[in-house]
Amino acid sequence: MLQLKVIREEKKRILDGLRKRNWNAQQLKVIDQILQVDDQRRNNQNELDNTLAENNKLSKLIGQMMGQGKKEEAEALKLQVANHKEKVKVLEDQQRTIETDLENLLYSVPNIPHKSVPRGKTPEENKVAKDWTKPFPVLPEDAAAHWDLGKKYNLFDFELGVKLTGAGFPVYRGKGARLQRALVQFFLDEAVKAGFEEINPPLLVNEATARGTGQLPDKEAQMYACDLDKLYLIPTAEVPVTNIYRDEIVSIKDLPIKMTAFTPCFRREAGAWGAHVRGLNRVHQFEKIEIVQIVHPDESYKTLQAMIRHVAGLLNKLELPYRILKLCGGDMGFSSALTYDFEVWSAAQKRWLEVSSVSNFETFQTNRMKLRFRDENGKIELAHTLNGSALALARIVAALLENNQTPEGIKIPKALQKYTGFKTIE
Repeated sequence: MLQLKVIREEKKRILDGLRKRNWNAQQLKVIDQILQVDDQRRNNQNELDNTLAENNKLSKLIGQMMGQGKKEEAEALKLQVANHKEKVKVLEDQQRTIETDLENLLYSVPNIPHKSVPRGKTPEENKVAKDWTKPFPVLPEDAAAHWDLGKKYNLFDFELGVKLTGAGFPVYRGKGARLQRALVQFFLDEAVKAGFEEINPPLLVNEATARGTGQLPDKEAQMYACDLDKLYLIPTAEVPVTNIYRDEIVSIKDLPIKMTAFTPCFRREAGAWGAHVRGLNRVHQFEKIEIVQIVHPDESYKTLQAMIRHVAGLLNKLELPYRILKLCGGDMGFSSALTYDFEVWSAAQKRWLEVSSVSNFETFQTNRMKLRFRDENGKIELAHTLNGSALALARIVAALLENNQTPEGIKIPKALQKYTGFKTIE
């Protein structure tokens, strides 16, 4: 959520940033709306404060008059105080309504893109920040896509998933399940080695938690909801992990706070049919290791680059061709100020598959969560938050199977072999 002070003092920058997100003139009117409602809030609060101050003054005067035996004058003042109390109640009700309206307007505005974010409306306009320059895998002539390899080697079963739950919920089995487990352990071990504290969070969160990281009110349609209990299945571990520090003031000495978590992730992912969403390319439940950092504002963009290097290191160890994209304004997430996507090359499908997003949210999430830090001088400021997938498994599995298939079987990258316990899926 944007800070009101920033909207007031940097209105031009805010409007320019929203235009970079391709907001039209009608949408941009919400900024003036916010400022108008904030003016109402301020004026109403001033009137409320003045009325309360006048009431306090009259109450003291009543006591003095009663002490002086001026009962009639005191009774007249009591009537004024009673009228003021009614006015106070009306003003307090108005203030609550105005503050709710203002909060809802603020929640409707996305984060402002960093100055380096390229302009564009579609994913095709994202900029390649780092391209793959080495040779791509050369596959046998009868190379198969991962959905056929999964069936051939009995690694996962989409039909069984439909029977148990529905489309988009694959069942991993045998060496497919062990490969999943190996990837989870590998990614977690690498994160812990990099200084991230491992967290095992709940898979269900309440509305306040979903609101804190920006899932509500922007992404209700993408989340599975347990309406009876007003809980949501998490779309990513970022949601519960970042909210650990909601409504907290941490010491500057505690920064950076580095956390990692493995969780299943649940997304409705409504979209078009076709080969680009076939098999593991798009599923409703998938496993993912998330890395989250809470940092000093001066350090957040250095931290973003360090997180990018961490994800790149994982892909290098898995021997997967990858590229890094800087997302354009029209393709960025609602809460992000700057996002880099990682895509791996799927040799059998001959296409790139997104496997990670690494983002800096600056103060957008921390303002919602009231996540602050106290500096050496006792001053309290909003921290910056960042997160990244390190990594999402479904498409990693797809690329590993396709890129490493041989006539003898599917080779396992050396970095994974100690986790799988086998070198080849035969």
